[in-house]
Amino acid sequence: MPPATVISTPELFDEDGLVRDFTSWSESLAETLAQDAGIGPLTEAHWKIIRAMREHYAKLGVAPAMHRVCYDARIERHQVNELFGYCLVAWRVAGLPNPGEEAKSYLSSM
Repeated sequence: MPPATVISTPELFDEDGLVRDFTSWSESLAETLAQDAGIGPLTEAHWKIIRAMREHYAKLGVAPAMHRVCYDARIERHQVNELFGYCLVAWRVAGLPNPGEEAKSYLSSM
């Protein structure tokens, strides 16, 4: 379900609250999505993860493996969960489109 503050623009999101179009994302949208997820203001640590995820997706067009994101962002794996709760929340805030059912299941459990 799309976040409450942006529900007035459901054409941006699919039924799982993930952006439909990678290019429709903006930093201000990320801030709104983070606030809706209860994360609060995004810190530089959040942005390192978001940028690493978006760069990987922009280059390859596929879901980045979280160990690769952590390596690229130079952070420890446990920090993703500390900062975002679950990887799927990081995926949503980073404005990445729906990765498919199998990947969503994997991202929701991490």
